[in-house]
Amino acid sequence: MPFIDSKVSVSISPEQEAELVKRLGQAISIIPGKSESWLMTGFEQNYHLYFRGENDTPTAFIEVKVFGSENKSAFSELTAEICKIFKDVLNIPADHVYIKYEAVTNWGWNGGNF
Repeated sequence: MPFIDSKVSVSISPEQEAELVKRLGQAISIIPGKSESWLMTGFEQNYHLYFRGENDTPTAFIEVKVFGSENKSAFSELTAEICKIFKDVLNIPADHVYIKYEAVTNWGWNGGNF
């Protein structure tokens, strides 16, 4: 039950969004037991993000929420891959990307909780 929510300071074309969904879907399998078949993604484009007091460089804030426990080594590997994806697709430099991870123990779906 992973969810990747992305706030980016740039516009996202439909083609770029499709590419992000595809590549994030592939990347989520870096976390053991997670797959694209349960992944939900969200995007907020043209978000007003300031980094170091400035907003002149494309910037992203990304949240990754997963059901279960933390896997710090997998999270570290996923950070590198997410940074690569956002650089390739939206030209956002890795040093302007923050990624927050959260392991969630209570997750609801389809009228019930896991």
